[in-house]
Amino acid sequence: MIKAIAKDFRMNERIRVKEVRLIDENGVQLGIVPTGEALALAQERNLDLIEVAPSAVPPVCRIMDYGKYKYEQAKKERESRKKSKVTEIKGIQLRPYCDEHDYQFKVKNTIKFLKEGNKVKFTVIFRSRQITHPEFARDLLNRIVAEVGDQANVERPPTMEGRTMTMILSPKPAKAAAKAKKPEKEEPEVKNISSEEPADQTLETAE
Repeated sequence: MIKAIAKDFRMNERIRVKEVRLIDENGVQLGIVPTGEALALAQERNLDLIEVAPSAVPPVCRIMDYGKYKYEQAKKERESRKKSKVTEIKGIQLRPYCDEHDYQFKVKNTIKFLKEGNKVKFTVIFRSRQITHPEFARDLLNRIVAEVGDQANVERPPTMEGRTMTMILSPKPAKAAAKAKKPEKEEPEVKNISSEEPADQTLETAE
């Protein structure tokens, strides 16, 4: 496995030192050789001579296909970006007096966002005198928690912020959620019947 090469590396004719410690394309140590000889060997194999450890004495160089190396590094970076998914915070706005259809639609969206691995921030906006009854907004948010509780953790409980009340839910870890949903198997009751026990039935003798 080839380690990452520094961005300011030197290659081929740009390597000006007198001699280098050489490693071939298969990872075999070839020892200390004159730089010209190392470069000639790389060119003979249609490969490049790359300085991989410039601070060593003498510098360490490796024979490799630099084009292939760049391609593999770019592929690794793409795969790394795919794996490290950034968690987003999705926003949902509500009113303290929310009709049932709108409420169910927003609960559905909440479940969708959580399944995608995103956090959800709820903002209940108060109008005029609605601010005098914050308990309605709190009840609404607590109802949402009860609806999606098996898929979410309350990261920030309902909190007043000026003329709004906010709450943040974060998705439960996938493994924990799967474990919580998985029903336990009931072991069937097995009765041991001994062959030595007499049968309860009475046999009638035909006359």
